[in-house]
Amino acid sequence: MNPSIGEKMLSRMKELPPVRLIVISFFVVITLGTILLCLPVSSRQFVFTHPIDALFVATSATCVTGLTPFDSWTHWNTFGQMVVLCLIQVGGLGLASLTTGFAVLMRKKLGLKELWLASESANGSSLNVRSLLRIILRFTFVCESVGAAILMLRFVPEYGVYGIWASIFTSISAFCNAGFDIFGIKTPDMSMIPYVADPLVSLTVASLIIVGGIGFVVVSDVYYNQLRPRILRQQTKKLTFHSSVCLIFTGILLLLGTVVLFCSEYNSTMAGMPFGVRLNASFFQSVSARTAGFASVDIASEHDFSKIVTILLMFVGACPGSTGGGIKVTTMVVLACTVFSVFRGHDDASFLHKRISKEVVYRSLAITLAALASVIVVSGIILSLNEDLSGVDALFEAVSAFATTGLSASVTPTLDYLSKALLSFLMFLGRVGPVSLALAIGMRSGGHRNGPVMPEGKIIVG
Repeated sequence: MNPSIGEKMLSRMKELPPVRLIVISFFVVITLGTILLCLPVSSRQFVFTHPIDALFVATSATCVTGLTPFDSWTHWNTFGQMVVLCLIQVGGLGLASLTTGFAVLMRKKLGLKELWLASESANGSSLNVRSLLRIILRFTFVCESVGAAILMLRFVPEYGVYGIWASIFTSISAFCNAGFDIFGIKTPDMSMIPYVADPLVSLTVASLIIVGGIGFVVVSDVYYNQLRPRILRQQTKKLTFHSSVCLIFTGILLLLGTVVLFCSEYNSTMAGMPFGVRLNASFFQSVSARTAGFASVDIASEHDFSKIVTILLMFVGACPGSTGGGIKVTTMVVLACTVFSVFRGHDDASFLHKRISKEVVYRSLAITLAALASVIVVSGIILSLNEDLSGVDALFEAVSAFATTGLSASVTPTLDYLSKALLSFLMFLGRVGPVSLALAIGMRSGGHRNGPVMPEGKIIVG
């Protein structure tokens, strides 16, 4: 018997490299989301949404960015909001992690292909894939449930029954570092600004953002080596080098961002606020700049210096294997260590008495240069297409898209469709990763990455 079309497609998919499957999975989810959001059934006015706008929102949700050309509550009805939320959840966890994780929880046997795919989706984690996937799903749903329950304490008394949906939506959006909100029922286009003085809401959302952006590999390491031994009254173990780097520099970046934004915006967007509220707003904005996209102050009214600091925080982003974006904290650390090693005359980069392999250094350089080139080119095109836009705001928008952050200086609704299409590409590039996308396009089905062996070429630099 001749194989059916479905069997042929399944056979072809099994031959694809995992990194290509991951890229394709995001593309398919975005396409389905675009179709659903275009339909009148998703619109509050029951009208068709322009395909570019629908594509922009679907990409933003799947890539957990948060940029949107209109207020989510004002434009989308409950069905449309549910579509956006499903895209956020699938995009935040990663389609490969989600499907493979459910197979693990259902005790379904995984083959080598599925394990390889899950490992690629978790950014090449060398941890036990089964254990990691269990933690990803269980930890995600526990955090989102706890976050929603806490938010209900505030939103249910304020919004009634709608507060339950608002709590669930906000909790998932925060944990997945998406930045979408449905507070337009109260004040459209205000994000978290109405709750900047409410620590129950702001600190809960900030905590979800931090936990979601720390990375599932780090969460697994902390649980198995620190928390679980303490619960079982066993001896704890040291965290891995990767986890130590992520935790140390996440704390450093959060502290630096809070201090700098507190000082620069003290008498600007935070003028008139009590000291405690200013401190809370600065901390929340520092957290949100790490690829979350919620705003506790009016970004458009910030000083250019504050916007530049936010751009740097967004560009670095969260940790690998998390729901966040950016070039990742570890990439920044590797590059910084490489620079210091060159200055000190050392052949290898090192940190915490650990040598960093040249392969990791090369990959970090490739990621950073590809990211810089992408945001500079796109911000330049956006600037040329929108004459009323400042250079800082154009760069802010491009970095926010690539880093899947979602913060905007009230620029997104004013952009033309070509600019939105370019930002959609940046969001997709930032979510799957520039190196992964390049490998997905150029890699052969066999998955071989090594090129031909060539003679060494001498070149002078510096």
